[in-house]
Amino acid sequence: MRSLVFLLLVALASAKVYQRCEWARVLKNYGMDGYYGNSLADWVCLTKWESGYNTGATNHNIDGSTDYGIFQINSRYWCDNGQTPTSNACHISCSELLTDDVSVAIKCAKRVVQDPNGIGAWVAWRRHCENRDLTSYLSGCGL
Repeated sequence: MRSLVFLLLVALASAKVYQRCEWARVLKNYGMDGYYGNSLADWVCLTKWESGYNTGATNHNIDGSTDYGIFQINSRYWCDNGQTPTSNACHISCSELLTDDVSVAIKCAKRVVQDPNGIGAWVAWRRHCENRDLTSYLSGCGL
């Protein structure tokens, strides 16, 4: 347990909060624009409402699971936090989602979106992004 707490503290110390356009460029560079039929604006909107573009964000859910990182990836299904029973479909430790190295988080998000719910697996996307004009999320970014 102590090692998990230590790893989480180290991860949080290296967390980053992105600016909107900076994050949009990162997502584009990782091939997220059009990934599984989702626009770059979908991903920027999703992460705005899930984490405020914060790689160190966490949220504890009433079912005992925790959401981690900029995409708020859930410990019950996608990562292992050493506490929540998990299927760990991304085959990662949840602490890997809390650093400013977003490659692991993006790879896992790509895995999540391949499931039957697609991008709708994220509640924030359904509530704030689905069927909405998302042009403002890329406005002024030069993308």
